[in-house]
Order: sequence, then structure tokens, then C-alpha cells
Amino acid sequence: MVIEQYTVTTPRYNFPQPSMDTSLPQRFLELSIHSLRQVRNQSFQLNQQTIQQDNLYENYLTSLQLKRHPLPLTPRTQETLIAAVDTSTIKIGETSKGIIIAIRGATIWKQNRHYHYTRLGPFIFHITEDNKKDVYDSIERAYFNVQYSGTHHSTPNLLQMPMRLSSLLERWLQTMLAKTATDGLILFDGSLTSGTFDTPVQRMREILTTARRNRNIVLAFSKATSLRANGYLITDLLPERDPPYLLETTGLKFKPPTVVLGDVYVARLNKANIAFRLDIDKEIPIPFRLEAVEKLLGNDLYLQSYPETLRLAHILCTFTANEVLAMQHFITRKHGIQIVNRPDMHRLLFGPFGKGESYA
Repeated sequence: MVIEQYTVTTPRYNFPQPSMDTSLPQRFLELSIHSLRQVRNQSFQLNQQTIQQDNLYENYLTSLQLKRHPLPLTPRTQETLIAAVDTSTIKIGETSKGIIIAIRGATIWKQNRHYHYTRLGPFIFHITEDNKKDVYDSIERAYFNVQYSGTHHSTPNLLQMPMRLSSLLERWLQTMLAKTATDGLILFDGSLTSGTFDTPVQRMREILTTARRNRNIVLAFSKATSLRANGYLITDLLPERDPPYLLETTGLKFKPPTVVLGDVYVARLNKANIAFRLDIDKEIPIPFRLEAVEKLLGNDLYLQSYPETLRLAHILCTFTANEVLAMQHFITRKHGIQIVNRPDMHRLLFGPFGKGESYA
């Protein structure tokens, strides 16, 4: 397996067909620098906390059923572009007025048995109650078409900002893939559920419409789900049949304003006793959906029943401990922000029984 990195040195990024609008990442960079300058020569509390973007609460009605007859799959080795997107965010620390976070995104694509990737970021932000609205609104304006600029949800609270900014970057990366790739499979991390604060319905519809226009098919894999049939998680109800196969669901209805723009399947792609929720664009005819998953099987690796391209996207956008140390050093040297290591009150008060704020 060969992985090639594309380094960003020009205003255009190296996607399968590098022709795209770069206003959003440019705005990320500008706002990152501006927000850090506002906290120059102050101190901040160290806090390395990875912020998970998985949302397991799914507000659906209880009529969901799982068909017991699997749809068998046969790998197709016809050369097909496989591309995936993921983003991550980490809380680096707190200041007297807000929080310092970092956001990064990665796009992976596989062609001719080679993996290629582009990473955007890390973008480091100092988010406060005073600047959060300006930061969020500015990035949304860079993302949306003009006609949607006044229709977004209200500005999130301070603790929601890391995930919401990360989500904006992720949707932009998905849009760019949908625009630049042709005749390929685009893998999303998560579901095709929309109508949430992070994913307005119109935004997801535009991404899927753009993908279809370029003859791409979107496959969305969820690492975890709360969807249940007859009281059991749908990913646990696996029939005694050799994989690979898909299981269809029926009767899934979400409570407004939530809308799911894909049909939901359970995908078990190899003999590992692991399955995942898979959403496939509803507008794609059923025979082409099965063909798309078979092309994925014939062109990508799928250890633990999970596509390697999507796994690499997650790995390449996740922050390592050394990268966090480098960002702390950058903040200190470039912007004069001093690190203050305040005591963990849970540990101080409760000793070995204090597990810290993330467990409180």
C-alpha cells in the first residue's frame, strides 16, 4: 500500500480534479490568526481534550424493522475512484475569556491502487463569548451561497463551537469532493441525517445533488448508531450467512425537523463479526446502490468491515500528542500566550476517585 501526501503550496488544493473555491479555508486561516492575536500576552489553562463528534441520540419513531433476508454482494474489481472526508477538533486549553481549540480536516482518495491525501489545518482559534458570533457567521458566509446567508441557525454556545466549526469544514470538504470527483464513490463519516444544527437539510441536499450530477454515489458509514429494531441495535441482528452482504431497513421515520436523505442499511463486509450502519442516497436506484458497494469491495481494503479509505481519513485528521505539544509551543512563541497548569480539583479533592471534568 502506498500513501502519497499532497502539500498545499498554491491557492488551489490537490483533489482528484483540482478546481474549487478556496474561500472557506482561507477564511478559517484569517480568523484563526485574528482570534489568537486578541489573546496575546495572556495565560491559558492547559486542557488537552479531544472532542467527539459522534451523536448517538437519534430522534426516530419506533416503527423501524430490519429485513432478515440479506442482499449478497460480489466484489467488482472495475477501477473506481474511492474518496473520503473526515475532520477532528481538540480543545487545547482555556483562557480567562474563552477557549483555545484546533480544527483539522483530511481528504483521502484511492486511484490506481495508490492512496493520496490532503490535510487542511490545523486551524487554531481563540473562541470567546465576544467573538463567537463573528467567527461563526463569517465562516458560514464563506460556505453558503448568498441566498442562504440569512437562513442559518442561531450562533452556538461556547461549548458547541468546536464541533460546529469542525462540521462546517467537513461539509465544505464534502462539497469540494462532490464537485471535483467524477464516476466515484464518496465516503462520509456519519449518516445522511439532516435537519440538525450541524447539517441543515438544504446543505446536505446540495452536496448529494452535486455528487449525482458528477455521477458519484455517496456512502455514509456510521461507526455507532442508536437505531434499534425490536429492541436490539440493528448492527447486532446479524443472520447466519457468510459476508459480504447488506441488510435493508424499513419503516424508519424521524421526528421533525430531522430528515434522513438516504436509505439505511446494515453492512457486513467481511468475516469479522462487526457491522455498520450504511446510509445510501435515496435518489440512487437500488441496483446502482448494490453495484456501488460491490465496487467499494473490489477497490478498497475493509478490515473489521470498515473501508480503509475512510479509516485513513480519520487517522490523518486526528491530532497526536506531539502535534498538540507543537501547537502549544507555537501559541507560546508566536503569540506570547503563557500556559498555566492549574490543579485538577477533582484529583485534588478526591484523589484516585477523582476522574476529572470529562467524567463529572
